[in-house]
Amino acid sequence: MKKSPESKKRRASEPMYYRIGEAAELVGEKPHVLRYWEAEFHCVHPSKSTSGQRVYSRRDVEMLLRIKELLKEKKFTLEGARRKLREGGFELADPTDATRLAVDNLRKMLLEVRDELLRFLEDLEVRS
Repeated sequence: MKKSPESKKRRASEPMYYRIGEAAELVGEKPHVLRYWEAEFHCVHPSKSTSGQRVYSRRDVEMLLRIKELLKEKKFTLEGARRKLREGGFELADPTDATRLAVDNLRKMLLEVRDELLRFLEDLEVRS
């Protein structure tokens, strides 16, 4: 099935990362609920910005929406939702998985590089 040009345009204009308030609004829950689910479900692991604020990726928001569906609509228990996500290949069986840690470190490093590039771009614009 092909995506329409409108859906491609909408997807391209969506931010890649969301602060906790933005993510909470998209999911329809309060920020403390997102922090709780982050602790309970290892498939949601936002990065931290240089200022220490949680930064959720699109994938994180999609997983939070899936968790909300399992818990609130389908009435799964926390353990049942974890099991369902694990069966679907979303939840890691071992939360200390070295691969996840490597990905988290890489994500953090890339965010820092992005921030540095943005500062560099601002410096160039000021000099012009």
